[in-house]
Parts: sequence; C-alpha cells; structure tokens
Amino acid sequence: MIDFRYHIVSLISVFLALAVGIALGAGPLKETIGDTLTGQVELLRAEKDGLRTELETSQARLANSSSWIGAAGPQLVDGTLEGRRVAVVQLGEIDAERAAAIDSALTEAGATLTAHVTVTDVWTDEELRSMRRALAGTFVQYLDPAPADDAQDETILAQALAQGLTGASPTSPDTLSESASTLLDLLDEGDQALIAVTEPVVTAADAVVVVSPYDEGAAATGTPGGEEPETTTSAQLAILEAAHERSEGAVLADAPRDAATLTNAVLADPELADRLTTVTGTDQAPGQISVALALNARIGGTTDHYGFGEEQTVLPQPVVLPPVDRTPTSVAPTDPNAAGNGG
Repeated sequence: MIDFRYHIVSLISVFLALAVGIALGAGPLKETIGDTLTGQVELLRAEKDGLRTELETSQARLANSSSWIGAAGPQLVDGTLEGRRVAVVQLGEIDAERAAAIDSALTEAGATLTAHVTVTDVWTDEELRSMRRALAGTFVQYLDPAPADDAQDETILAQALAQGLTGASPTSPDTLSESASTLLDLLDEGDQALIAVTEPVVTAADAVVVVSPYDEGAAATGTPGGEEPETTTSAQLAILEAAHERSEGAVLADAPRDAATLTNAVLADPELADRLTTVTGTDQAPGQISVALALNARIGGTTDHYGFGEEQTVLPQPVVLPPVDRTPTSVAPTDPNAAGNGG
C-alpha cells in the first residue's frame, strides 16, 4: 500500500510540475523568454552583418591594393631585363590569364620572349618510360656539355629541353644552333611528343622562366588539390635545374605557397635551395612582378626565394645588368666552291 501511494504521489508531482511550467511559459515568463530569444537572434544577425561588412571592406581594400600594384608594375620592372631573351616553359596546362600576366611582366621589364613550351603528360607517364629511355640515349650525342655517365633519363631529357631553348649558334648568336634545333624537333615529334611548342623557336634564349601549374579552381573553392606523385615532382625539378645550369638564369614561377609543391620541394632540400630561385603566388600581381625582378636578380648572381611565407623574401632587389655579348665565337666555314669558276 505504501509503495502504491508513493507512486501515486510521484506521478502527481510530475504532472503538477508540468502544469506549473506550462502556466509560467504561457503566462508571466512568456514575454521574458520570447524577448530573450528575440534579442539573441537580433544580436547574432547584427554580428553576421558586421562580419559581412568587414569582409567586403577587406576584399575591396585587397582589390584596390592589387590594382595599384598592377598599375605600378611596369614602373617597378622597367628596364630590369632590357636586351634579355627569355623562354617560358610551362610544366603543364596553365591558366591563360596567369600565363599572360607573367608574359606581360617580362616584356614590360624589357625582355623578348623567344619561346613558349608546354611539357606534356608524356614526360612523366609511367607507361612510356621505355620510350623516354630510348630518346635519352639519342639525345646524349647532341648535348654539350655531355651529361654525366650516370645521369638519369629525366636529367638528360631536361638538359635536352634547356639546350634546345638556349643553345645559340656560335657563328650566328641570334639563331639556334643546329643541335638545339634538332633537340627541340625530337622533343616535339610524333603523337607522343614530350613538349608542345606554340610557335617555331628560332632564337636562343638567355634565361628561362619555368611556370608550375596548379588547380586554380580548387584553390578558389578551398578544395584541396591532389599532390603530384614523387616521380613527377622529381622530373619537374630536373627541368628547373637544367634551365638554371644551361642559361644565364632561371626562375620558378609557382603557385600560392600552400599549393606550391615545387617550391616546398626546393626549400626542403638545402642544396637545391642554395642554387635555385623560386617565386610563389604568381596568380596575383605581386608574384607576377616578382618573377621579372627575381630573374633580374638571378642573372645578376643572387639566388633567393620570394613570397610571403617562411624562408621567403618579400621583394627581389633589382640590379643593373651588363649588356649581353652576342659576338660570334667562331666564323662560319666558307665554301671553296663559292668563288666564281671562270673559264
């Protein structure tokens, strides 16, 4: 009986508490609770509007700063590459707007663009390794200086590309040497060409800009892009190294730092970091201008890494470069039969 009464009392207490809660919620506390919730919602809405305004203001300031830098770019780079001939090597498909902006920075600096070359997927396709090995064996006879006896295939291919773009004729420095032309023809030959050339290359370059691709669409949406396989990164670094070794100077025009696979790979290797020059953020005006200034500094003997991240310098310091000496280093042989054969 006691247990039954205890349960009855407990049930009555529960229902009484519910009734009191309902009564208070519908009566004296209704307005207080409603006002509190309404105030919190309005506060959150105001905070959201404030954050949106701050974001829009920041974006407008950033756009204005970028516009100012872009407008000042020609003055910043003017004359820094005067008389230099530059080849542009794209390590894959590059956003057209970014590519054009890098070209503009170089030409505004006074450079003449001698070549636009895009490295195709054939360069790193694992299934075509044997084909590349055969080509590397063919290329060795045209390379001067010759590669090391133990040079990897990717190194030989990279040196062939660099010499093909920078190899000047000793008798006519304004034109490509015969071996350089042959190397480019072999690289651009057939259905499985290793490179795609925009226009025929007829003039040797003094320096090279290597442009690294990245997924601009993924970066804009915050979607992480896939990392390059180690073999691809190694092959791309070989191209950058060969361009450095076989020219007056080479610069890597890379993606924003958080997506800059090649720059991160260079900085992770102290030996490479001491020899190669990189620029990140070349999707924006500051990076594009830095490419021209960095190439000037590299030709002048300074190696550094430019950008806004750790281990990077914000702005390259330009130097006055000496004029390019294009004096022929040898004389073309004369044809003994060229003279008149009079009676």
